[in-house]
Amino acid sequence: MAGESEKWVLMVTAQTPTNIAVIKYWGKRDETLILPVNDSISVTLDPEHLCTTTTVAVSPSFDRDRMWLNGKEISLSGGRYQNCLKEIRSRGGNVEDEKKGIKIAKEDWQKLHLHIASYNNFPTAAGLASSAAGFACLVFSLAKLMNVNEDQSKLSAIARQGSGSACRSLYGGFVKWIMGKDEKGSDSLAVQLADEKHWDDLVIVIAVVSSQQKETSSTTGMRDTVETSLLLQHRAKEVVPKRILQMEEAIKNRDFASFAQLTCADSNQFHAVCLDTSPPIFYMNATSHRIISLVEKWNRSEGTPQVAYTFDAGPNAVMIARNRKTAGLLLQRLLFYFPPNSDADLNSFVVGDKSIILQDAGIEGLKDIEALPPPAENKDNIPSQKYRGDVSYFICTRLGRGPVLLLDESKALLNLETGLPK
Repeated sequence: MAGESEKWVLMVTAQTPTNIAVIKYWGKRDETLILPVNDSISVTLDPEHLCTTTTVAVSPSFDRDRMWLNGKEISLSGGRYQNCLKEIRSRGGNVEDEKKGIKIAKEDWQKLHLHIASYNNFPTAAGLASSAAGFACLVFSLAKLMNVNEDQSKLSAIARQGSGSACRSLYGGFVKWIMGKDEKGSDSLAVQLADEKHWDDLVIVIAVVSSQQKETSSTTGMRDTVETSLLLQHRAKEVVPKRILQMEEAIKNRDFASFAQLTCADSNQFHAVCLDTSPPIFYMNATSHRIISLVEKWNRSEGTPQVAYTFDAGPNAVMIARNRKTAGLLLQRLLFYFPPNSDADLNSFVVGDKSIILQDAGIEGLKDIEALPPPAENKDNIPSQKYRGDVSYFICTRLGRGPVLLLDESKALLNLETGLPK
């Protein structure tokens, strides 16, 4: 290692999106390697609104591997972190930075220590796939730092060993995680079905019902389901293989009616499988159920689906509208039933890519929300009950790209001189 006497620090910063599955992954056939019992398909969300930023640094002055998540130091001793670090280190290449006079030979990666800082711009462990974005970003940024010569699909198989869904965050647009057949997991990886421009009419609205950490972690929940649910076995063997083919077709043809029907049905079956687990797992709450009713009622009244909904392992609703106009109508309905508390600020209650959608919905301020009429499908003149404050906030977003390097050094989360958090 040239420059060993100097206390040099070499670092890379990357940004990786999160993803939401439309055909769900739930249940592992191998806990250690994180091999799933079925294929899954997801949409990647725009990283501007939902992403993880990670800075990784290496220096001969670091005495151990260390990691900070959202500013707080966390342990790297867990098997999942260790698996990812081991896999990436073993693939490290030669690195030379002529400007800094740094030379790292590939065998040096086994003895050099790393500092990692990661930040999510959305709630961690609340059912918005923060671990997926996190592990994908860790693997992507380390691969860049260590000059790993592997394509995204091969990297996805490493990210999978940190968090299953992470493999799908290595691509933008629509992504399929192939379950694979090899018992060592070499063929369990992600492939891109279509990029984010393929179907750019779609608009996504997320209702953050709770940003609290969930009661039953996905890992524990899946293990219990695999051990106790007969419905899961039927789902993995009979239902999902057919739905995967139908979903691929719907995406290819931009067939929203089929896409919505499959997305809603698969979300509902995933939560049915959770209920079929012993002890039963409840990820959705009363607000989640009210949102489903609202969307179902509207879709039925229109005669064709306007919006798809899907819920991961948490109560937050991810709604996919067929286009911008529909997203405006969806937001009107959501704000009618779930208005903010009277002391709220509209700018923090509806966030993200919102200005056009709010404009389409005819909403400039809180008084416009209070003036919203009941939706047309609410025909039975019973006064509509409102659930003020039951939704913390809404995020308006769209399909997004895969991971990128951030070349602007001011975006680094670690100090360029010390390699410690800023």
